[in-house]
Amino acid sequence: MKRKSIFFVTIAFIAGYILGKQLDQKQKLKPENVLKMVKTKYQKQYEVSGSWIYMKPELYQKNNIQYDVYHGGITKQIDGKDIPYEFFVDAYTGTLIEIFPQHG
Repeated sequence: MKRKSIFFVTIAFIAGYILGKQLDQKQKLKPENVLKMVKTKYQKQYEVSGSWIYMKPELYQKNNIQYDVYHGGITKQIDGKDIPYEFFVDAYTGTLIEIFPQHG
């Protein structure tokens, strides 16, 4: 009976370890890193004069798909004018979901 208990405890420990590793792989990116990725991408084409990002992810829906996203913005210089843009980036993959001129 004691061997069975040790066997089941060992199996439970291994299963918990594997599950924990899988959960670690599904962590959100740091918002600072997301902002840096967006800025780097757009600095190749435009001069970026400002940027911001919300630190807490939010839900965002596009094409009937719901994402956990970081919402942020950059200011690009185009033809000598500062044009503010907003963006939404997938919080897990860093994929740019949408970028558009800021309203207002």
